[in-house]
Amino acid sequence: MNNLKLLVTLGAFLACLPDVAASQCEFPDEGNMPLRRAVTRVEMLPEVHAWARTMVETGVKTQYVVLLDQPVREAGRCYWPVEVRGDGKLWRRYLVSPDGKKVLRE
Repeated sequence: MNNLKLLVTLGAFLACLPDVAASQCEFPDEGNMPLRRAVTRVEMLPEVHAWARTMVETGVKTQYVVLLDQPVREAGRCYWPVEVRGDGKLWRRYLVSPDGKKVLRE
């Protein structure tokens, strides 16, 4: 009887845990293209392009970091955070949908 109580308690506990897979954005089956598309969509934004050009002219290295392990849900959609950095320091953060159709400034 004690084993049955333990099993029921364990089952109830596991049912309350968040579903890790549900919190992740679905990764389109297109190889690395979704990642490249996310970075390119951010790079081509006018303010990012102008900032990056200024950074390169002053010798600062620019970086674009896609944070797949930190997805964000906004208005029912899943987004990947893309950080824009200069010499490792965060300048701006954008949210890009995995299909690349939506870009939001965070």
